[in-house]
Amino acid sequence: MGKALECLICSEPLLYLEKQEKMVCSFCQRKFDSYVKCIHGHYICDTCHEAQGLKAIRETCLASSSRNPAALALQIMRNPAIYMHGPEHHTLVGAVLLASFKQAGGDIMLLQALEEMQRRGSQLPGGICGLYGCCGAAVSAGAFYSIVTNAIPLSGHVWGQGNQLTAACLMRIGQLGGPRCCKRDSLTAILTAVDFVSEHLGITMETDEQVLCPFSEKNAQCIRRKCPYYSKSVPR
Repeated sequence: MGKALECLICSEPLLYLEKQEKMVCSFCQRKFDSYVKCIHGHYICDTCHEAQGLKAIRETCLASSSRNPAALALQIMRNPAIYMHGPEHHTLVGAVLLASFKQAGGDIMLLQALEEMQRRGSQLPGGICGLYGCCGAAVSAGAFYSIVTNAIPLSGHVWGQGNQLTAACLMRIGQLGGPRCCKRDSLTAILTAVDFVSEHLGITMETDEQVLCPFSEKNAQCIRRKCPYYSKSVPR
């Protein structure tokens, strides 16, 4: 296995802390309270970590004609601006669902929907899956559903459906177990959302018979054959 990508500065492993510490972002030099740093003390804030990735997500989704959100996600994930793990995935899941929903006949204004998805996804902190027990990929799918159904806290039926979708994503993600993998969790949330949207909104997005992940060699914590998307034969 080649060297997995961890710290964006030195590529060394990350440390997850039980309590927050004061840290200075190695990119923007601003101070933050955080649970994570690399073994050499490097820290990168969520805003700096996801900045180029969010641009790549938005531009690719706007240009896409695909009705297959998992395939679109894998296309975007191959962009160097999308790292192995990181909070940009909290926007990516909802964004590819929005783009594919639009292509499948969903009645949305895509640019405005993507901008709103980015606002909501960027509010979810990195590491939320383990620190809050609520994976950001699942929340991103729920945010997608709230956007396309115009749900707000005072909504009725669609309020419940949005929570049901998030719960269904979390159940599937949780059943696969840890440690975290932003690729595995994102694909799981996307595929769960495709089925849910077809059942509840009558919009049929496309999926492949089998979704295969090309990133396992870049993930030091890959669960390999326990992952439904694992394949050593997929080119990186």
